[in-house]
Amino acid sequence: MQSKTQILLPAIEVETRANPSHAIIWLHGLGADGNDFVPVVKALPLPPVGIRFVFPHAPMMPVTINGGFVMRAWYDIVGADFGTRQDEHGIRASQESIEALVAREVRRGIPASRIVLAGFSQGGVMSLHVGLRHRGKLAGLMILSGYLPLAKAVEAERNSANSGISIFMGHGSDDPIIPVAAAKASRQQLADLGYEVEWHEYRMPHSVCDQEIADIGAWLRKVLL
Repeated sequence: MQSKTQILLPAIEVETRANPSHAIIWLHGLGADGNDFVPVVKALPLPPVGIRFVFPHAPMMPVTINGGFVMRAWYDIVGADFGTRQDEHGIRASQESIEALVAREVRRGIPASRIVLAGFSQGGVMSLHVGLRHRGKLAGLMILSGYLPLAKAVEAERNSANSGISIFMGHGSDDPIIPVAAAKASRQQLADLGYEVEWHEYRMPHSVCDQEIADIGAWLRKVLL
């Protein structure tokens, strides 16, 4: 049976130099779009390598917690208890779309080992979900204000290719959307599974701050050089 062709998500691309040797696929949060983190590129203290930043737009879908309003989202959120009532179908559908973006970078000459999956909020959730399961060794996972989805399935579904992957987790101590306790619980589960997590906590709400940007730059220099 022939598999259907995966339609690539539309995306904004920013290259720090011609013929980039590395890629960062950066996923936005709920209700935003790929433009959200484009300005951060200029603020990041980047390593001296050519990087292609890919900022995809999530699909439009109704989001239950927002009264069914249609917006860009990687998966539906049914209620505030996102840890137990999760949209598994939506998460796995977005996983396929993100995997297709990784595959395109590989086709364009950038091996998986030079690709970082990054994201904020829902985007961070998806980066963690996809990265732990990806069949090729990735450069790293950058999770900003996110958590580990479908946590009970991780041990059975994770791929050994990324058992030693570098994981950056940054979170605000005053986050009212995804409580820092949820992120810490995810960090602990990852540690229990043998992953090394570089954890950073900031005095901020559900957002990104200057210190986090500096820490991201330092981490990128470690995983991309």
